[in-house]
Amino acid sequence: MVPWSVTACPDQAKTNGGGFPGSICSNSKYWSLVEEVMEYENRIRAYSTPDKIFRYFATLKIINEPGETEVFMTPQDFVRSITPNEKQPEHLGLDQYIIKRFDGKAKFFKVKKKTLHRVRKKSKVSVLQRRRKKVHQEEERARPGSTEDKGKEIKRKIMEWLEKKISQEREKFADEGSIFYTLGECGLISFSDYIFLTTVLSTPQRNFEIAFKMFDLNGDGEVDMEEFEQVQSIIRSQTSMGMRHRDRPTTGNTLKSGLCSALTTYFFGADLKGKLTIKNFLEFQRKLQHDVLKLEFERHDPVDGRITERQFGGMLLAYSGVQSKKLTAMQKQLKKHFRDGKGLTFQEVENFFTFLKNINDVDTALSFYHMAGASLDKVTMQQVARTVAKVELSDHVCDVVFALFDCDGNGELSNKEFVSIMKQRLMRGLEKPKDMGFTRLMQAMWKCAQETAWDFALPK
Repeated sequence: MVPWSVTACPDQAKTNGGGFPGSICSNSKYWSLVEEVMEYENRIRAYSTPDKIFRYFATLKIINEPGETEVFMTPQDFVRSITPNEKQPEHLGLDQYIIKRFDGKAKFFKVKKKTLHRVRKKSKVSVLQRRRKKVHQEEERARPGSTEDKGKEIKRKIMEWLEKKISQEREKFADEGSIFYTLGECGLISFSDYIFLTTVLSTPQRNFEIAFKMFDLNGDGEVDMEEFEQVQSIIRSQTSMGMRHRDRPTTGNTLKSGLCSALTTYFFGADLKGKLTIKNFLEFQRKLQHDVLKLEFERHDPVDGRITERQFGGMLLAYSGVQSKKLTAMQKQLKKHFRDGKGLTFQEVENFFTFLKNINDVDTALSFYHMAGASLDKVTMQQVARTVAKVELSDHVCDVVFALFDCDGNGELSNKEFVSIMKQRLMRGLEKPKDMGFTRLMQAMWKCAQETAWDFALPK
């Protein structure tokens, strides 16, 4: 839990009677405090267990109809949990949540029942009137536009209105076309979903292809639900999140076997007897990457569908691990080059990240150019993108990339640093387990001891 609050700076506290959440302050102490909070949150992302990361960045605790509670992330929470320097909202942190009641369909049927009861009550005719009309009842029923027909029409319209309202409520946390919507729960993310999604994001496509082939015993390119659980378990054990995870029964964050019911239905059909192909799974991975990138893009509040060059540069360097002084220098370089920039569209950004998905092949291609003595200029980069990733990089995107990585300003790319940083960006910092240094120290000491012992064992 963060032991401090950055709601307002001291100067504002005097003038505003305590300040306002999210207010902007020029006080250097305030911004220094904000930086401390962000550094603390970055350490949580890098070194904490998945259980703690989930409990810190999740913002919702849902109370269902039986009174049971469960903690969920929104899609925005999920992106924030894997993005460095994205501060958690004020007054939310470790085990601090917004409490919401969500009864799902049960709530819908309650509302529907009450509403229909009111309609019936209003549309009732007195007993005396019914007796008077009893003689003409059959004629009345046969006649179009009768009272009974009108009552049915009213009920039908109410049902349509209620279904539309419930549908809109379900789209509160994720659009219907979003991959998060397939998780169920209105697009909310449970702890098991969180582990699954980080595994999918942090695993290269090639690894899934190999794992699928390992468990595809008959060679038809398909796996059933049980086989996919084995694939998932093996892949997860190789990821940073999987290696750091320990079940925490006390917090309720235990990794349940299998997928959530909505995902199993999505992959294997309603009867769970379907088969999942590697093609369909990789399409799921592609959609997830697209939706996460879209959320990252929208978080920058695009104007007329465009983000600034500096914001795009920030997206590229988010996971770089570049020292703060050098990072500041690179950002100043961007500001100098694009003072009145035209910005970048989501399509331009997505094309560049499609290019990054093939970064290993890009690295090989750029190495060939380098060995052949060719300069790694903008034209070369666009040619590599067309050849390797089958995408077109706009001139403007290349200008931004070269402004960041052309260190000496000669119009050529610093290939080694570019590829290294882009590999980290692609894996979102989830590619390998991290520790506070003690493990690395012990490993180094053990290696040193082994080498020393080997030297003593060798004959002189």
